[in-house]
Amino acid sequence: MTNPAGTPSTRSRAAGLALGFLTGGVVGASLTAFIGGCVVGRAPLIVAGLVLPAVHGLACFLGTLPRRARRAAVVPRTALARIEALEATPGDTSDVAVRFELSVVPDDAPAFRVEMRQHVNKVELSGYRPRGVVVVVEYPPDRPWKTRIVERPTPRWEERAAGAEVDPVPGPVLRQETPSGCVGGLLTFVGLLLGVAAVLLLFRAELFDSDGGGSDGREPSVPAPSVSSSYTSTVTSATGTLALGPGQSMLDRGQLRRAVESLNRGADSRRALTVVVRDRTLTVVHSPTGVRAAGFDPRSLPYDRVPGLVEEAGTMPGVGTPRSWRLIADGVRGSLTLRVVVTGSGGTGTLETDGRGTVLRRGDG
Repeated sequence: MTNPAGTPSTRSRAAGLALGFLTGGVVGASLTAFIGGCVVGRAPLIVAGLVLPAVHGLACFLGTLPRRARRAAVVPRTALARIEALEATPGDTSDVAVRFELSVVPDDAPAFRVEMRQHVNKVELSGYRPRGVVVVVEYPPDRPWKTRIVERPTPRWEERAAGAEVDPVPGPVLRQETPSGCVGGLLTFVGLLLGVAAVLLLFRAELFDSDGGGSDGREPSVPAPSVSSSYTSTVTSATGTLALGPGQSMLDRGQLRRAVESLNRGADSRRALTVVVRDRTLTVVHSPTGVRAAGFDPRSLPYDRVPGLVEEAGTMPGVGTPRSWRLIADGVRGSLTLRVVVTGSGGTGTLETDGRGTVLRRGDG
C-alpha cells in the first residue's frame, strides 16, 4: 500500500516558515514604532505601530482566501479505520485530548496509516480500544492528515463498522508537519529583531533627537538647565532654581551669596517676590516684568545671619535632632520678612525676622 496524495509538501512548510519570519518582523516593527512614538510624542510613529499589524492581518486573510475557499469546496471522504494505538492526555475537564494512530481503508483510494489528535469524552473513552475497534472517519482527500473520527455516523456506516474487519496498514505513519520548532522559532525571532532594527534605522532622527526641538527649528519651550562642576541651575522668565552638587550646603561660608548671584548674573535690576532656600536648593520667584516696585533685591538678603538663624531655630525646645531646614524670604507685601523653619525628630522650630535678620518672633511651627 502507498500513502495517498496530499502529504504536506516542502513548499507548504517553506511558506509557513516565511510567514512566521514576516509575522515576527511585523510584530517587532509595530511594537517599536508604537512605543517609540508614545515616548517621543510622534503621531506618525504611533499610527504606524497601529496600522502595520492591521495591514499584515488583512493581507494574510486576503492571501489565504482562495486556498481556504478551495479547501471548503472539497467534499470530505468517509472511510473505515482500525484503531492501532491511542494515548490520552490526563486532564480535569470532561473531554480529554487523545492521540490516535489509525489504519484507514477507503473504498476507492489507497489505504494509509495516520496519526491524529481528537478530544473525546471520558465516558466514551472506554469504547475506543486499540486493535479491536473499527471506527468511521472522515478526511479531506487532499489533506488526509486531517482525519477525524465521526462520533455519530449515519446508520449505514455504523452498520458497516460494526461488522467490518480491517487489517493493519503497513508503512510509515502520516502526520501533519508544521513549521514549529527550533527553525520556525529562530526565524520568527530573527524577523522580530530585523523589524525593530528597521524602525530604529528609518526613524532614528525622531527617536534620538537629543535637543527635543520640533521640525520647524524653534527652541523648546522649557529651557535646558546649565550644569557646572558644583551646581545645576535653570532660569526662566518667572523663576530661577539652583541645586548644589553632592557634599555641599547652602550653609557653607559664602555659598548662599554665590548661588543668588549666579541666578541674577547679568540682570542687576531683577527683583524677586519670594526666595526659598533649603540645604542644597535655591528657588527664586521673580517679579513680573515691568513691575519695578514689587518685590525685593534678592542680593540684599542677610547672608551672614542665615547659618546662625538656622542653628538657633534648631535648638528651640521640642525640636529634637534637626533633620531639615528652609528659609523663606517674602517681599510680596512690600517690606522684606524672613521665616526660618527647622524640622527635627521631636517637632518644628520657627523664627521670623526682618530684612536685616533681627528676630521678631519665635514659635513652634
